[in-house]
Amino acid sequence: MKSIPTVVMAMMLVLSVSFANAQLKINDTFPNVQLLNNQNSLTQLHSFKGKIVLVDFWASWCAPCRLTNKKLVVMYNKYKSKNFEIVGISIDTDKAKWLKAIEKDKLKHTQLIDPKGFDAQSAILFGAETLPASYLFDTSGKLVAINPTEAQIIAQLKK
Repeated sequence: MKSIPTVVMAMMLVLSVSFANAQLKINDTFPNVQLLNNQNSLTQLHSFKGKIVLVDFWASWCAPCRLTNKKLVVMYNKYKSKNFEIVGISIDTDKAKWLKAIEKDKLKHTQLIDPKGFDAQSAILFGAETLPASYLFDTSGKLVAINPTEAQIIAQLKK
């Protein structure tokens, strides 16, 4: 019979490998994520393949996220005609607060919700452990940067 510490260590190893595999890495492709948008329709993330996509995890209660939203509005308006899309994924647990934040922040880019906080499956899949968190995908759907700078985004748009 195995000792309890041996069993516990084995379980911890399995869990750490599982979590390590759950986080997206550079060159990974769009994950198969399907979430409700702010129009109450299902949206599949991989449907944006063919565009340069910035996936932005945020929440209405996150002050740094709300400041970032202001910058994203400017960036989206400036580059949306250049095959660029921003997809916001909120981990808000209160849909009404999420919708109010979208309206108040004047967000016109795609908005999705995964309403389970940091237990949201999409946040786990991406590896979003803090907010805001963003992921830049190229036109082939490959991840090219995690928490990219605006300069990295512009460089991707120029390719």
